[in-house]
Amino acid sequence: MEMREFGRTGWSVSAVGFGAWAVGGSWGRTDDSESMAALHRSLDLGVNFFDTADVYGDGHSERLLARLKRERREPFFTATKAGRRLDPHTAEGYHRANLTAFIERSLKNLEADSLDLLQLHCPPSAVYNRPEVFGILDDLTAAGKIRHYGVSVETVEEAIQSLAHPNVMSVQIIFNIFRTKPAEIFFAEAKRRRVAVLARVPLASGLLTGKMTASTAFAPDDHRAFNRKGEAFDRGETFSGIDYETGLAAVEELKKLLPAGVSLARFALRWILMFDAVSCVIPGGRRPSQAEENASAADLPPLTEAQMRGCREIYDRLIRPQVHHLW
Repeated sequence: MEMREFGRTGWSVSAVGFGAWAVGGSWGRTDDSESMAALHRSLDLGVNFFDTADVYGDGHSERLLARLKRERREPFFTATKAGRRLDPHTAEGYHRANLTAFIERSLKNLEADSLDLLQLHCPPSAVYNRPEVFGILDDLTAAGKIRHYGVSVETVEEAIQSLAHPNVMSVQIIFNIFRTKPAEIFFAEAKRRRVAVLARVPLASGLLTGKMTASTAFAPDDHRAFNRKGEAFDRGETFSGIDYETGLAAVEELKKLLPAGVSLARFALRWILMFDAVSCVIPGGRRPSQAEENASAADLPPLTEAQMRGCREIYDRLIRPQVHHLW
């Protein structure tokens, strides 16, 4: 497994991590025994960075990671998030009492004395203009409740705004073949400031596995069924915000670029790792086989100039008009 520097933290993290949203909920039926097998297999393969949130299965994902820590000796980093428990989800809710309560709850779920990395969970844009919010996180860091903090953002503009706060150690942002804007106007500044970048939704909610078709059915409790137009949360979190049929058409063209014997999922993850500003890509997985496929992407040789150019051409022609101006 390739290891990468995680900003200014001093951590060395696996280039491919594990996104634990799917083992928590909102992706249809989950099976804890299968989820735990996927988590264990990831550790076996050198993955040492696991990303979760307090709202994934109402804390279930965090509790699975606590169980993983009990069952294994290998050290690993756990990143969680806070803020989305607010109802209504407003900037005013990001105050000391709420943030402290959310962090205490995550500490209990994770059976930890201190959180490795606490990320604000796609807060309202106004939060980035409230230095007092980040001052609260500084206080919680000084108190030992968290080791480091960062943000998970919806837009490139929010990512850039977050860099104004000096103790933001990481930015998590959607980045994949269908969402390339971060590489154009954010990555260089993050790299200059030595802020870690976490690439989330790397497979566009499964579109970039190449396994979906027009007849693929999703369970009612799967966000790919209920959030296609942003009915429950930001539309960009589901299929990276693109129209499903357009995504399928783009996938068929991407398949023409694949080397022999390489799946589209591995190719898509390796594409992300071509950008050295990315500290860790965090694909999800609910089965050991998915964990194996994801981790193996780090072992692929670099993509060729022709392959990178082909991905860009497909993006510019089919995807850019739908998403580039929105996020």
